[in-house]
Amino acid sequence: MTRVLSALVLLPIVVGAVWFLPPVATLGLALVAAALAFLEYAAIAAALDTRIPRIVSGAAVLAACTALGSASVPLDVVLLSAVITIGALAVGGGQPGPAVLRNVAAAVLPIVYIGLPLGALAAVRAIGGREALLLLMATIVISDSAQYYTGRALGRRALAPAISPKKTVEGAVGGLLIGTLAFIAGTRLIFPGASLLLTVLAGASIAALGIVGDLFESLLKRSAGVKDSGSIIPGHGGVLDRIDSWLFAAPVYYVFIRYMQV
Repeated sequence: MTRVLSALVLLPIVVGAVWFLPPVATLGLALVAAALAFLEYAAIAAALDTRIPRIVSGAAVLAACTALGSASVPLDVVLLSAVITIGALAVGGGQPGPAVLRNVAAAVLPIVYIGLPLGALAAVRAIGGREALLLLMATIVISDSAQYYTGRALGRRALAPAISPKKTVEGAVGGLLIGTLAFIAGTRLIFPGASLLLTVLAGASIAALGIVGDLFESLLKRSAGVKDSGSIIPGHGGVLDRIDSWLFAAPVYYVFIRYMQV
């Protein structure tokens, strides 16, 4: 019940902001999600005994999200500045050892894992319109639901037992097929001139990468020995738990909207 109530509260806020408010509101939501997801990521990193400069890395996540989502800041400048600053801080630490590469890599990862994908969502709203962004949201939700119900009804073989024991091959296939069909149907309505072949490839990629994104976040959590990335959303866990599928699917969709759908 708690899970359902949380969804009933959050869904109208997100959909309402995307549908009724200008693109800057979607960017604002993306920045809030990026900040919260980064804090959860940093907690997972700490549980793995990995030290990252939270202020610098977190600021770079938000800057990358803003740069891609609004084009107000050159993205290449943000990325180059972030890498140089994080590297300089590692040098300033003056402590050689096997943890240096791990810590620096962990500090850079959230920029491309959290900041850029959420910026891509905001960019989709600005470039493709509200219908385009809601199509991605609907595809991910439909695919996730299809995975769950297909897995419960037909699931026999574990998909990745060491990472997520409840996921099954049958559930993944169901989510892939139904998610792809949902994307094709939505694209025919929103972008009737889009190439059918590219639409099929994009839909299959989005559904498949949504599954991979979910598993990647589960891999991080299981490696750190935590069940959820956080507890901010009652019944759902953390923000990172809710957007994990989007983080891998959004970049592909962004490319489809910006370069390939016409």
